[in-house]
Amino acid sequence: MALSKEDLCNYIYDMVAKAQGKKNLKAMDVQKAVLKEHPDQPKNDIKFAIKDLIDSGRCVYTYFGGSYIEIPHEEGAAKNI
Repeated sequence: MALSKEDLCNYIYDMVAKAQGKKNLKAMDVQKAVLKEHPDQPKNDIKFAIKDLIDSGRCVYTYFGGSYIEIPHEEGAAKNI
């Protein structure tokens, strides 16, 4: 059974959070991982969930020779505020 929009966003967020600092995940990596666990999940739902995470600021795109999805980094100066 396919995940709801909210559950899918949370699933992807958790996946990105667990990979943080260990592996850079591209959007296609995320899509493949979701489809492996939930083969009946529509691909467009995954793309929209990633877009929702980016638009809401829960995740950001970074670019180091390719586009990767990450949790936003907290800058050193921001910790003192």
